[in-house]
Amino acid sequence: MNKDEMIYEEKLLRAPNGLAILTLNILLMIAAVGGIVWGASLIDGGEAAGLGAALLAVCIFYWCLPCWLLFAGIKVLKPNEALVLTLFGKYVGTLKGAGIFFVNPFCSAVNPAAEAAKADAAEEAANAVARTGKAPASAGAAYARGKRLSLKTMTLNNDKQKINDLLGNPIIIGIAVIWHIEDTAKAVFAVDNYREFLSIQCDAALRNTVRLYPYDVSESGDEKSLRGSAQEIAGVLAEEIQQRVDCAGLKIEEARITTLAYAPEIAAAMLQRQQASAVIDARKMIVEGAVGMVEMALAQLSENQVCELDDERRAQMVSNLMVVLCGNKEAQPIVNSGSIY
Repeated sequence: MNKDEMIYEEKLLRAPNGLAILTLNILLMIAAVGGIVWGASLIDGGEAAGLGAALLAVCIFYWCLPCWLLFAGIKVLKPNEALVLTLFGKYVGTLKGAGIFFVNPFCSAVNPAAEAAKADAAEEAANAVARTGKAPASAGAAYARGKRLSLKTMTLNNDKQKINDLLGNPIIIGIAVIWHIEDTAKAVFAVDNYREFLSIQCDAALRNTVRLYPYDVSESGDEKSLRGSAQEIAGVLAEEIQQRVDCAGLKIEEARITTLAYAPEIAAAMLQRQQASAVIDARKMIVEGAVGMVEMALAQLSENQVCELDDERRAQMVSNLMVVLCGNKEAQPIVNSGSIY
């Protein structure tokens, strides 16, 4: 048997209405109680003792086994829930849809993730009792609803990771992944625990994606960065995660970067670098504006013939205007009451 033959595809199970079976079973149980009373009276009366014994045996047998098997076959599902059923180890189908259904009483539901969550919750409770003497609310209680699979849209928020970006700078990054189960058979049979599998694959995809981009844009500014192109990189990340979890029957709806920062060991140096870059950009803007204002002032002086300046006086005026416009502090004017020559 090759690998492809071992991968199960989801098969919807058409189950009869369980409410009718439940009602019929209750009525038969009531009738069996009446049959037991009637059979006992026939035996005590001595008339048709054989019929009474047979009726008594049939009714007692129904109460001992068939009625409880019918109850075991009743399955109740809420909206966006599913049951993956196996019969003696063989996959028979997936039960979906809200309502009450009747299935083969010998079928058993399978959900490895729920079993693992219960085990983790029990271990966590035992550790908490050992430390504090009190049993806290279990972290796995949300997944301990029997062996039903939740088809709702869920959020995975893994721990933050320290990863080197394209330039080798260590950064702290965290993501939130929105996902749901698309193929219940693959989620149960293709992997051991689809929740743990998804978590590990998200961490691996995040590491592979982050190392392809720098934290911030370079001087040329023509490349994507984790800080400046978060939406585009999140789309790339979602596609890579989807490729990794296709085998588990999971659907990735969205992936978003929730935390992004330099690692503490380089955060101070990178902050100084960003501050220096911001100061340079601000100075560049101030100088460009000052040059434009000086050009406008000289042009209007010449156009309106306010005064005629030689090259030396023009250079002195340009110097004075640039000092006034580009200085960090307000200029202190000096009034010249005499000749400027």
